[in-house]
Amino acid sequence: MNNIDFTYLKNFMDSLTGWIIPGNCAVVYKDGKKVFEYSSGFADLENRVPMTGKEQLYIYSCSKIATVTAALQLYEQGKFLLSDPLYEYIPEYADMKVKTGDNEYKKAEKPITIQNLFTMTAGFTYNTNTPAFQKARQITNGKMDTMTVVKCLSEDPLMFEPGERWNYSLCHDILAGVVEVISGKKFSDYVKENIFDKLGMKNSYYHITPEIMAKMAHQYRYETENEQDLVNLQSGKFRNGKVVDTGLSNHLVFGDEYDSGGAGIITTADDYALFSAALANGGMGLNKNRILSSSTIELLKQNQLNEKQLPYYNWPQLKGYGYGLGVRTMIDKAAGGSPGSMNEFGWGGAAGATVLIDTDLNLAAFYSHHMLNPQEEYYQPRFRNVLYSCLD
Repeated sequence: MNNIDFTYLKNFMDSLTGWIIPGNCAVVYKDGKKVFEYSSGFADLENRVPMTGKEQLYIYSCSKIATVTAALQLYEQGKFLLSDPLYEYIPEYADMKVKTGDNEYKKAEKPITIQNLFTMTAGFTYNTNTPAFQKARQITNGKMDTMTVVKCLSEDPLMFEPGERWNYSLCHDILAGVVEVISGKKFSDYVKENIFDKLGMKNSYYHITPEIMAKMAHQYRYETENEQDLVNLQSGKFRNGKVVDTGLSNHLVFGDEYDSGGAGIITTADDYALFSAALANGGMGLNKNRILSSSTIELLKQNQLNEKQLPYYNWPQLKGYGYGLGVRTMIDKAAGGSPGSMNEFGWGGAAGATVLIDTDLNLAAFYSHHMLNPQEEYYQPRFRNVLYSCLD
């Protein structure tokens, strides 16, 4: 690729902040070199403080990519097989029940496997108002340490038989618990030592402090009286809408001692782009520290869903994608309208973070805004398409 011109990507980011996104930032690596870094709009809309790209951000579910990477490091060491039952590591999951109706349950016919956790096919949900969750809050006095929560969750019935279908859920939070059991370390400590520190990610954390809070971009939500005002983003008709500052809390970090495998990371665009670039580079960091083997990354990005499970994986922004070991993965470029590579992979987050990794091109991109209800259906496929158009 002799000519790289990111004018279209810059213009696209400006168009988002000219619409309803308060501010955004992006970093792109190609062949181990930073080739694009840009920010647009405001980190603090009310006080007109420009976004610089150096702000701390909640990346919510983009954290899941680090979680599955951490777990796969242990897989590479022979600590578990994907086919292993979860109960071998957390015995509380030995006798699970499956919901069959209102207050009706049956004994699960199959055990939850570690692969079910990676692939969101275990039968869990994201419901945090269950008796098991309330029990965990009581036992821990609201501190919600990871292992207590994970063990308590075994008391909630599954929504379906393990492996029956795909359902976005707390699977990766429970996978974080498996990492704790196998490594003998707190999940956040394990990730810091084996991913953050190895890659030189000096601004990535799992728990907010006053010092981190002072460096964070404000977090917003776009509110309307009618959600239909958000449907057609190209029309420019957004009646009765306004951007509201929601404060700097993360509703998916359930307590002060909870290391959220599903949504816990606070980071910067520079830092998470370093992590993304390592995966694009076959698991080798830019500082030559390896976090995964290239063969494991090949497995990570292979679609794991079968014909029965795939119909449940139907979010609009994921057209053309399957689901690997915790990441979207391109399996049908025509269906996705994608100019990228087969098995391009990544994931997004609830406030607008997204990761795109293409090992064929050694391409990694991290983009984020900081607005809940982030309009993923609109910006994610367009960001992808514009990014690839910039590589000639």
